[in-house]
Amino acid sequence: MQKLNNPEKASPFFERAQDTMLAACLQGVMGEVYVDEQEKSASAIAVVGDFARLGGIPSETLLREFVAMRGPAYLILVGSDQGWNRLIEEVFGNKARAFTRYALKKNEHSFNEAVLQSTVEALKEGYVLKPIDEHLYHQCLSQAWSKDLVSLFPSYELYAEHGLGFCALKDGSVVSGASSYYSYPGGIEIEVDTHPEQRRQGLAAACSAKLILTCLQKGLFPSWDAHTKQSLQLALRLGYHFDHEYAAYELLTV
Repeated sequence: MQKLNNPEKASPFFERAQDTMLAACLQGVMGEVYVDEQEKSASAIAVVGDFARLGGIPSETLLREFVAMRGPAYLILVGSDQGWNRLIEEVFGNKARAFTRYALKKNEHSFNEAVLQSTVEALKEGYVLKPIDEHLYHQCLSQAWSKDLVSLFPSYELYAEHGLGFCALKDGSVVSGASSYYSYPGGIEIEVDTHPEQRRQGLAAACSAKLILTCLQKGLFPSWDAHTKQSLQLALRLGYHFDHEYAAYELLTV
């Protein structure tokens, strides 16, 4: 297994996939691409954070070497076809938990700025909405539930340059947030998290609506890919259009 110095070379392995994480990886914005051989590769794995897309001819060797390199860290595997999915199941058995994710359309939407603004203004009394500055960046990193809001940006300077996000605060502490999990040319991929004790109060909706409005003002597309049905319903409420379901695998400690 080798890391591609020029990730765009792996583009032919992902011709049928149209997601933003591939745009980030293949154009060298964020993430990495690994292949079975540098010169005569037939398989590739593109990874951003804990999300890996598998392309080309299914390769057990590449899959095993990639997962071994990652260690016990949480990982989501997405095969580009049924061949990859069967291989994941054969190699990892019950350590690979199959589930369904929900893709939203990347260009078609029906954002209503008045509705988004009213969602922001519906933030409950006692909560404050603020952009993620250096202090909030470090506060998000310090907590397990919120670290994914900023963790793919290894410094605040990089987040300030390439990231964008908002948090809901109560008594000065972050309790919810919507932020760029990663960036890609022309947009960001939205990550939404809320403290378990603060859910079902409209906090995620308010943070997300504010982030979407800001993206629109900046000429960025706020891409959304739903991990759960609850995330899908929130996205549809905010103006996204459903595209398709797809299979993914959560890799448990191997």
